[in-house]
Amino acid sequence: MRTSNVFSALYATLRFSLTSALTISQINGHKYLSPYNGQDVTAVKGLVTAKGPSGFWIRSTTLDLDYRSSNSIYVFGSGALKNVTVGDIITLDGTVSEYRSSAAYVYLTEIISPKNIALVSSGNKITPIVIGEWLLKWPPTEQFSSLDNWDVFSLPNNRSQLSVANPSLQPLIYGMDFWESMSGELVTVKKPKAVAKPNSFRDTWVTGSWRVSGRNKRGGLTSTNRDSNPEAILIGDPLDGTDNPKDTKLGDVLEQVTGVVTQAFGYYRILPTTALKVTGSASPETPPVTSFVPSGDCSKLTVGSYNVENLTPKSTYLPSIAKHIVEYLKSPNLMFLQEIQDNNGATNNGVVDSNLTLSTLVESIRNQSGVSYAFTSINPVNNQDGGQPGGNIRVAYLYNPSVLRLRKLNPGSSTDANEVLPGPELKFNPGRIDPLNTAAWTASRKPLAAAWETLDGKNKFFTVNVHFGSKGGSSSIEGDARPPVNGGIEDRMVQANVTASFISQILAQDRNARIISSGDFNEFAFVSPMETFKKVSKLQDLDEVTGILPVERYSYLFDMNCQELDHMFVSRALAKSAEFEHVHVNTWATSAGQISDHDPSVARFNVCEK
Repeated sequence: MRTSNVFSALYATLRFSLTSALTISQINGHKYLSPYNGQDVTAVKGLVTAKGPSGFWIRSTTLDLDYRSSNSIYVFGSGALKNVTVGDIITLDGTVSEYRSSAAYVYLTEIISPKNIALVSSGNKITPIVIGEWLLKWPPTEQFSSLDNWDVFSLPNNRSQLSVANPSLQPLIYGMDFWESMSGELVTVKKPKAVAKPNSFRDTWVTGSWRVSGRNKRGGLTSTNRDSNPEAILIGDPLDGTDNPKDTKLGDVLEQVTGVVTQAFGYYRILPTTALKVTGSASPETPPVTSFVPSGDCSKLTVGSYNVENLTPKSTYLPSIAKHIVEYLKSPNLMFLQEIQDNNGATNNGVVDSNLTLSTLVESIRNQSGVSYAFTSINPVNNQDGGQPGGNIRVAYLYNPSVLRLRKLNPGSSTDANEVLPGPELKFNPGRIDPLNTAAWTASRKPLAAAWETLDGKNKFFTVNVHFGSKGGSSSIEGDARPPVNGGIEDRMVQANVTASFISQILAQDRNARIISSGDFNEFAFVSPMETFKKVSKLQDLDEVTGILPVERYSYLFDMNCQELDHMFVSRALAKSAEFEHVHVNTWATSAGQISDHDPSVARFNVCEK
């Protein structure tokens, strides 16, 4: 017993000497999780750099030059706030803890249950770290984590978790590692620029004076192949209790930001000491209208595509959607539409018809432009195509009947599977593609194939209007799962293959067939479903065909990225003379000013038969 007591006393002495002598850098360590998680620490010394509603941040007075580890840490405990003032150097005891509010998020290392707070001195100078100026304080511009296999969209998703693998930080290579190595630090962002709109909490993604990749002409960052811009940082709730502005726009210039780096709700962020302030905006305020003027000439057929976000006959923004089609797209000869709801919208009462929704839109367009569109669509089976319950969203076409007509009109039903017949011709025109394939279309929209011709019957072409399954269920791009979960990707893989296989049947009969497939694919061109679609269908990406720069290919904003979920693909016969434009009427607007969460696009083709 005596020997046992000696060893127990020795262990306690060693443990006390270890934890009592720790610096903040040692507590943080150089991995995602602290090596001292769950242990008590004593006499931790630090300079109070900022205070929040539930705690405060301290920076070590003995700086460790290991760039992998932060010299600052959050001290959680609102009861201790009255005992500290910004500028104080203090010592305290507490317990090292790892906290996250969801299992999907990355842990935040903090000290909890602070006690025995002792003032060493007050009124000390605080110098923020200027991101992009201090040595080794430049965020990487391409990769997020060492666990992503160099691609956050690689498969399989959720192959590992940061909380389990706990890799050593490499902040010169990986963006998440960089922000983790800065956790708790008081920092300054010079020359900040908004790269997205505020979310519902008014949090806003920005970049600063450091180097970036993916910058587009508007000032945003575009997600491109193997680069989804980890150099951006989210600006969260101001520490002084004020609110960030809600009308910040893509590309806005902001006043210099100073705040503390933290991890919350799935993202690294800076909590600024005061609210963001906009000092300038990108010009022009609104995008230019398309340069493509429609005509009745088969050599200059114009085609638009637009996700109109749950449009109903009573949508207050319906006249604005019509205005976009008229003024910005110049009333194309043919419009691909997605997210057309049924006649009573998200009222779940069995109504599936959308003739009132489409006729109301057509009437608004006619009143604004004089163009009288016809429309066509196939009703879904009630509550089988996803979206809002009862809304029954579907794809649809508007077309100018003075220029085009459906070839051998023969519409299919909700459950009729379209077929490619000799000619090639379509069995149903228009008709849905494989609508009973439950492996492909689990609560998702079915593509609508159609055959068209000019009024003289001499010029035929085919279209496939798509709206693939949503990304619902995705995890944060800066979350624990690595690579992040790309929600619905398995469904989109099957959908892409089924749709592309149908298109390939047309080309198998006529390699010179004129085919356009467009819509909301809910996926990026460089991710597996779209690569499958291109390979199987043998269609060409119109962005590539027309030479649009990769950073200018966007139709949607999400997190820190300008993204392209909406695409247009064409067969070889249409590629040679094709023209294409994205019209950023919504991504450039304020949150209140946007009409849809997607931008429309418009193209011009020569569909004349040789």
